Formats: sequence, structure tokens, C-alpha cells
Amino acid sequence: MPTTVTSKGQVTIPKAVRDLLGLHAGSKVSFRRTRDGRVEIVPQEEVQAKSSFAQYRGHAGAGMDTDAIMALTRDLPAEPDA
Repeated sequence: MPTTVTSKGQVTIPKAVRDLLGLHAGSKVSFRRTRDGRVEIVPQEEVQAKSSFAQYRGHAGAGMDTDAIMALTRDLPAEPDA
């Protein structure tokens, strides 16, 4: 499926490839070079899932409000709830 690069460096991803990758308007993609020199286009969701920080998402602490979290980060006593 050949495509043409525009003067701005843009290309149109063929519909069959967009469908295969589940891409739609507004989707983000990344490009990765493989060991054999090829370039892969990867949906951004897949790249984020492999992030070294992914395992820490959602671990701010259950039941803590913003003031309590800020008090912990600033080493201040938390004010009691009113």
C-alpha cells in the first residue's frame, strides 16, 4: 500500500491499516525502529501501557483528600475534617 509524503512530512495511513490498528480521528501513534532497521507504527495506548510508571497509576491512597496529600508532601500536620 504505497502512500505519498507531503511537503509537510505528512502521510495518509491507508484505511485498511487504520482499521487493523483501531485508529480513528484524534488517535495518537508512535514510531519505533526495530533491530532490523524497519519502522513500526504503534497506537499510543500500547506505548503507554508499557510505561515504567504504568504500575503506579491509581495509587495515591484511598480516602485521602487533597489537603491530606499536600500535608504529607510538605511534612505538615493535616487539618482535621470539618
